[in-house]
Parts: sequence; C-alpha cells; structure tokens
Amino acid sequence: MTGSGSAPPTGPRVTLVGRPGCHLCDDARAVIEAVCAELGESWSEVDVDEDPVLLDRYAEEIPVTLVDGRQHDFWRVDPDRLRAALRRG
Repeated sequence: MTGSGSAPPTGPRVTLVGRPGCHLCDDARAVIEAVCAELGESWSEVDVDEDPVLLDRYAEEIPVTLVDGRQHDFWRVDPDRLRAALRRG
C-alpha cells in the first residue's frame, strides 16, 4: 500500500463515446489523441451503438468525452479544457 491511502488509477483516463462515421467523433478523436499523447495519458473509445445503457444516456450528445469516468464534454472537445482536467486529476 502506498502512503497516500489510495490506489493509483488503472485503465485509460479518457474515454471517447462515439460511433463510426461520425465527423464530430473524428474531430474529437484527433484532439483526444493529441492531448493524451502530449501528457502521456491513455484513452479508449467506445461505440455508443454497442452499449444500450450508453446509447440511452448519450445518443443525442455524441461524441461524449469522459475523464476519469465522468462526463467532461460533448459534441466538441476543447484541447485546453481537456488538458486542464487531466492535470487536475
């Protein structure tokens, strides 16, 4: 156990919820890839159409960006705002 009393995070910090063929998802992916590469963070992508829970929750907002499991942005990803969120975490 570390002295902080909390376990380090596991898995990607950023998740893009999108769908194939979505031009806004393509734009979001490019921003997420660049910011995560710059900061050494990992990210993943989930197809909203493959998960009924995500589809019900986010169908009208994709692409949705999650940071540490919480909704961060939808439709557009601001690189400065994403950087700030990752640095805070």
